[in-house]
Amino acid sequence: MKKKDGVIESFLLLAIVMFIGCTPTKQKQLDAVDVLINNEDQLTQIIIYDVFTPPVASRIYVYSSIAAYEAIRHLDGSPSISEKLNGFDKMPLPDSTKKYDYTLAASEAFFKVARNVKVFSVDSLKAYEKSIYDNYKSHLDEATYNASLAFGDTIAAVVLKRAKTDGYFISRGKKKYLGSNTPGLWRPTPPDYLDGVEWCWNTMKPMVLDSASQFAPARPPKYDTKPGTPFYTFVKEVYDINKNLTPEQKLIAKYWDDNPFVIEHSGHMAFGTKKITPGGHWMGIAAQIIKQEKASPVKAAQTFALTSIALFDGFISCWDEKYRSSYVRPVTVIKEILDKDWMPLLQTPPFPEYTSGHSTITASAAIVLTKLYRDNLSFEDSSDYKYIGLKRKFTSLSAAADECSMSRVYGGIHYTISVNTGAAMGKQVGGLVVKKVLEGSK
Repeated sequence: MKKKDGVIESFLLLAIVMFIGCTPTKQKQLDAVDVLINNEDQLTQIIIYDVFTPPVASRIYVYSSIAAYEAIRHLDGSPSISEKLNGFDKMPLPDSTKKYDYTLAASEAFFKVARNVKVFSVDSLKAYEKSIYDNYKSHLDEATYNASLAFGDTIAAVVLKRAKTDGYFISRGKKKYLGSNTPGLWRPTPPDYLDGVEWCWNTMKPMVLDSASQFAPARPPKYDTKPGTPFYTFVKEVYDINKNLTPEQKLIAKYWDDNPFVIEHSGHMAFGTKKITPGGHWMGIAAQIIKQEKASPVKAAQTFALTSIALFDGFISCWDEKYRSSYVRPVTVIKEILDKDWMPLLQTPPFPEYTSGHSTITASAAIVLTKLYRDNLSFEDSSDYKYIGLKRKFTSLSAAADECSMSRVYGGIHYTISVNTGAAMGKQVGGLVVKKVLEGSK
C-alpha cells in the first residue's frame, strides 16, 4: 500500500509540475506613460511607412492625441481640451457605476481614431494594439476591461465626427497645383518637378485659429533680380551661404531635413528614402521631454495633444500663405541668374517658398512645450536617431526651434526672410494655443 501511495504521490507531483509549466506567465503590467509614448511612436512609424505629407501627418497626430487625452484625463479630473477647440461636440463622461482603466480607454480611443482618419497600414497597427490589449486583459477583470474599451470608443466617435467635417475629404478631389511660369512665382523644382503638395490645406477647419489667415504675414519682397534689390539680396545670401557651408552647418541641415520621401538619384536610377515628418520629429521631442521631466500620465497625454494642436494649426496658417503668395524657390532663381549648375544641399520640397513650414510649426510647438514645462529646458534630442543615426543637445526648446528654422537656409531651400517670418507666425499660433487652451481665454 505504501508503494502504491508513493506512486500516486509521484503522479500528483508530476501533474503539478506539468500544470505550472503549461500555465502562461502573467505579463508585467504596463506603465501608463510608457503606453502613451509607445502608442505615439507606433503611429509615427506607420506614418513614415505610409509616406503621408507633413500637413496630413499633423492631422493624424492631432485627432489621435486629442482622443487619448479626453479619455485619460479622468484619472485626475483634468479639464477637457476639446471643449476649448473649434467644432467638437461635448465629450461623453464615464459612468460612475462602472470601473475603468483610463489608459486602456485612451489607447482604444487613440487607435480607433488613427485607423479611421487616414492610416493605411492597419494590419501593423492592429498587431501592436493586440499586444497592448492582451496585457491589459491579463490584469483587469472582464467588466473593467470591457467598460474601458467601450468608453474609449465613445470618445473616438466624437473625435471622428469632427474629423469627417474638417474639410479633408473635400480637399482630396482638388485638381493639381502646377504653379506658374510667371517670373517670381513658384513652379515645380528640380530634380523631380513634382506638383504642389496640399495646395488647399487652408480650407481645413483649424483647432484654435479663427481662420487660416488670422496671422497672415506681410507680403514678401517684390521679385526683382537687379543687384542691390531686397529680393536679389536674399537670393544671393542663400547662394553664398551654400557655397561656403561648414561641416556643422551641413550636419544641422541634414539633421532637421525631415523630408518624408526623398528621391535619391544615381545616374539614370532613382530610389526613395522614407524619413520622419517635421511634425513627427516634434512629437518625438515631446516624448523625450515627457520622459525627462517624469510627467504624469495625464500630463503626458496633454503634452502630446497640445503639441499636435500647435503643429496642425501651424501647418494651416503656413500653407495659407504659401499658396497665396506662391513665391519662387531659391533653386529656381539661382539656376536662372547666378549658377545654372547649382543644386541645394537638400532636396527642395514640392510647395511654394514663403513662409517656411519647418520654421512655423517648430516655433509653434516650442512655445507650447515651453509653457507646459519651463524656459531653458535642456534636453538631448534622439527622436530621429533610429532613422538617420543622429542626436543633438539643446539648451532650450526655443534654441532647437531656432536651429531647425535656420537649417532650411543651410539646406539651400529657403530665404532668410521666409524662415524668420515663418518663425514669427509660428510663435503667434503657439501663443494662441496657450491662450485658448491652457489659460482658458477666448
